[in-house]
Amino acid sequence: MQVGVVKEIKDNEYRVSLVPAGVRALVEAGHTVLVQDGAGLGSGIDNTAYQAAGGVIVSDAAAIFRRADLILKVKEPQESEIPQLRKGQVLFTYLHLAPAPKLTRDLLDSGVTGIAYETITDRDGSLPLLTPMSEVAGRMAIQIGAFYLQKTLGGRGILPGSVPGVPPGDVVILGGGTVGINAAMMALGLGARVTIVDRSLPRLRYLDEIFQGRVVTVYSTAVYISEAVRRADILVGAVLVPGASAPRLVTRAMVGTMKKGAVIIDVAVDQGGCIETTHPTTHSAPTFEVEGVVHYCVANMPGAVPRTSTFALTNATLPYVLRIADRGWQDAAREDETLRPGINVHAGKVMHEAVARSQNLPHVAVESLL
Repeated sequence: MQVGVVKEIKDNEYRVSLVPAGVRALVEAGHTVLVQDGAGLGSGIDNTAYQAAGGVIVSDAAAIFRRADLILKVKEPQESEIPQLRKGQVLFTYLHLAPAPKLTRDLLDSGVTGIAYETITDRDGSLPLLTPMSEVAGRMAIQIGAFYLQKTLGGRGILPGSVPGVPPGDVVILGGGTVGINAAMMALGLGARVTIVDRSLPRLRYLDEIFQGRVVTVYSTAVYISEAVRRADILVGAVLVPGASAPRLVTRAMVGTMKKGAVIIDVAVDQGGCIETTHPTTHSAPTFEVEGVVHYCVANMPGAVPRTSTFALTNATLPYVLRIADRGWQDAAREDETLRPGINVHAGKVMHEAVARSQNLPHVAVESLL
């Protein structure tokens, strides 16, 4: 199979979908890997590293889209990339289709088979290809929140961990999954007071156990959320419903009760956001202000730390890439049930139920094609 690695063109996206070790594994399995000239430079990987691993350097993305059977990306295809997709081609990347009806329609019209990293699901319900980027984003959320709390950047002018004799800042995290846990670890490391809100009592018990009572765990209701939001210096949106749009847990009215200069980091923004006042931003223009509260809503946060993110991503995706390349997507999905939820669109049909439900589109079960 011919596998294509194109350079990411989303605003300030410096990750690349495959590192040289992944190229070597594919080449040794008998595949050809086409790598766009300079695709890895943002992650500190030059062309010679790919060539040493057996990759073929191709001058432009158009040639790769034209030749490759399997296209590997990090982020969803951008406007200029959509026309280059073709029927029968497999696109393997983060898609986040539920809040993106135009992208969904474009992919359906292209006839491509779109497999989304974020909806591949292990037997235990975990999301193995979303997890590494959720770990990065969760840790970044506190680092970024602390940065924007500076008065010179519009924040309250407080240090989250404070100093002896001065109370620490309050970090409130909505969602106790991978993003939430990693955000809590970082916030505790800074010395902040940390509250995690979640709707699962077993999850709250688990969080209480692993953090040994150092975080406040709160059951998710509108009343408790509003109380927690009101006292937050940093509010992290870390809610996830796999494949579906994130539920809006925080209303504009709640944001209006927050301290002036507090900071919101809505990590869920790539699934539509869990806070009413958020909308996607970019690394070029990352923040905006609503009700006196700083909002940071960059939809590709890990792209800012590409070296870490790229290697973490390939660690997770490579086994699936090899299966798809070796067997084709249908045989791979037939043999591996964890791959099936990743198939979001195929030949003009929506294959993921949550995506179809979010956009009121017909749904075709993946199993009917296997």
